[in-house]
Amino acid sequence: LAVLRQCQRSPQMSRFLRVIVPLGHVLRTSFAGVQVRWASSSSPHSEQTSESQPDMKVSLLPALQDNYMYLLVDEDTREAAIVDPVEPDKVVAAVKKEGVKLTTVLTTHHHWDHSGGNEKLAKMVLGLTVCGGDDRIGALNKKVGHGDQFKIGNLHVKCLFTPCHTSGHICYYITGHEGEDPAVFTGDTLFVAGCGRFFEGTPDNMYKALVEILGALPTNTKVYCGHEYTVNNLFYAERVEPGSEAVQQKLAWAKSQRDKHLPTVPSTIGEELKFNPFMRVKETPVQEHAGTTDPVAVMGFIRKEKDNFKIGGR
Repeated sequence: LAVLRQCQRSPQMSRFLRVIVPLGHVLRTSFAGVQVRWASSSSPHSEQTSESQPDMKVSLLPALQDNYMYLLVDEDTREAAIVDPVEPDKVVAAVKKEGVKLTTVLTTHHHWDHSGGNEKLAKMVLGLTVCGGDDRIGALNKKVGHGDQFKIGNLHVKCLFTPCHTSGHICYYITGHEGEDPAVFTGDTLFVAGCGRFFEGTPDNMYKALVEILGALPTNTKVYCGHEYTVNNLFYAERVEPGSEAVQQKLAWAKSQRDKHLPTVPSTIGEELKFNPFMRVKETPVQEHAGTTDPVAVMGFIRKEKDNFKIGGR
């Protein structure tokens, strides 16, 4: 335990963990409100799947114990970006399999289980543009902020600043051909039926992130989040709105997916507005549960309650 505590204080923590943790072992240790996970890559938590449409393909790459990395491919140019590449070897294998050119890393936030693979990947694939909104992100060479825009091939990327889980959190909103569904990579800000803990922010921060920024995206926007937390999140949503048919239907579907070892990602913004209590803080049933009509106060109440929810989840 003393060694782990010393490791937590070291800037070389991620490298140290990779040395001391034997293959196949799972390490869980909490520090500064962050839970670090390490799991053998030989036993992924979900099947690797993909979502394809004419303008873009998104491959879901399961990582660690419950993380997702995402390989985003522009179908026009075959240029690609990777979101939160915590397991670089898996990323390089997926890039080779797809036959694409990896040019960009889209880092949502600095936590080890999202940015911990950046430095290794940057050595494995030379010339990468590593994006993020926080100087604590490894290998960062393109710092971005709210509203910044650039392209991955012909895909348009817009950066959305959503501080709360961390003070430098960025979501990436992707659009391609007219008429095709957009996508948003939300890291640990928005989960399916949930949101991230408020490690470096306030209820007001998360209200702005979920309701004013992400909630304003087109309802057909596909949501690709950072973790497989859906079933536990829906158990909590059921507590908040026990009479919600939308929650019940999504929970039954999510359980079926997980029984088959399949991801519950992506959802859509339209779906989240129907069953995610953190995006429904202005709705009467959620306000009645919290005992207040102030949506920011509702956000704070349900996040605190979720933090102590017995079934689990984050």
